[in-house]
Amino acid sequence: MNTPLADRIRPKTLDDVVGQAHILGEGKPLRRIIESGKIPNMIFYGSSGIGKTTVARIIAENAGMKLHKLNGTSASISDIKDVIADTNTIDGINGILLYLDEIQYLNKKQQQSLLEYIENGQITLIASTTENPYFYIYNAIISRCTVFEFKPLTAEELIPAVTRAFRLAAEETGIKVKVEKGVVEHIANGCGGDVRKSINTAELCILSAAGTDNEIVVTKETAETLTQRSNMRYDRDGDSHYDILSALQKSIRGSDENAALHYAARLIEAGDIISLSRRLLVIAAEDIGLAYPQAIPIVKACVDSAMQLGLPEARLPLGDAVILLATAPKSNSGIMAIDAALDDVRNKECGDFPRHLQNKHLDGEGAEVVGQHYLYPHNFPDHYVKQQYLPDPIKDRVYYEYGENKTEQAAKQYWDKIKNK
Repeated sequence: MNTPLADRIRPKTLDDVVGQAHILGEGKPLRRIIESGKIPNMIFYGSSGIGKTTVARIIAENAGMKLHKLNGTSASISDIKDVIADTNTIDGINGILLYLDEIQYLNKKQQQSLLEYIENGQITLIASTTENPYFYIYNAIISRCTVFEFKPLTAEELIPAVTRAFRLAAEETGIKVKVEKGVVEHIANGCGGDVRKSINTAELCILSAAGTDNEIVVTKETAETLTQRSNMRYDRDGDSHYDILSALQKSIRGSDENAALHYAARLIEAGDIISLSRRLLVIAAEDIGLAYPQAIPIVKACVDSAMQLGLPEARLPLGDAVILLATAPKSNSGIMAIDAALDDVRNKECGDFPRHLQNKHLDGEGAEVVGQHYLYPHNFPDHYVKQQYLPDPIKDRVYYEYGENKTEQAAKQYWDKIKNK
């Protein structure tokens, strides 16, 4: 039997679906919609293997409408036209339910071809996607659909599914399956909230287990070997990539070195030290900044070392950089200052440079002020002399406010003393 176990034991009713209690539990919105029998256009969003297709099939099988299934990776305009053509046949008299898996792979023209029929109700669309629909699906489709997010399952939610998989696989083979203590829990913890992956891992454990013709034993060692690193969801081009980087930066900004190390470890385990290094360089300037300016060259040195070393040794300087940034004093005064200056440049009429700052020394005829009259600060006490540097329209603009940390306050005291003499 070549069909994977996860497909052979796919739930037939909502009560058999594992997880997703936030939308499918008693009284929850998606369950109420399904039980009403009036199916709107919907988009199911979430990572693979967590029940999107299963729920869509349950809806389709109970909707009383003609069902068409397409996959965005292979569907063409011709396929979509065939679905639309069915709306004018006897089969389509009660409406057409189109289940469109991986809709994000359809181009804009393909998605647009569905709009008229979604709008007039001849087609009811249930689409699924592993990518954020607000980034990857045409806005006109989004505006006509209700989006439901499916979440990865917890280990506790997966345990019943794994237990059921072992039981049903044993029934199919007619062989007694003895599962060592801890095997089910290890698979549930090691499959990253993916139901399909956990069930297929259970099937692989049975196929590779040692034993007799009448009994096989699934050991913890077998489960550990087959589960491998599947507990970590990571896609360099997907949402999880940016989620991990965001979690890393927010943990460092929040001075939680343990959380920061956890998210850095995810990136290191995925082999993505380039993304980790780039984000650490950003954090050094954005979140630590002038509170500890030495962080920038130190992190740069750590990143350079990591790139020269490669994995696994790269984890050493990168780990040091993460801890340094998380435990360092924080200041965002630098980014606030440069962003305020950029806002003026982009949105205000700032005027020309003051004459004494321009890189020229000859005045044309009719000039109101002849000569540049630039004051060279190094010729004055403390290497400072008061003169105007900003253009006239914004001559009193203040961009930088000293942060409340020791380093910046020391600089403030120094310049307050000199400038207020």
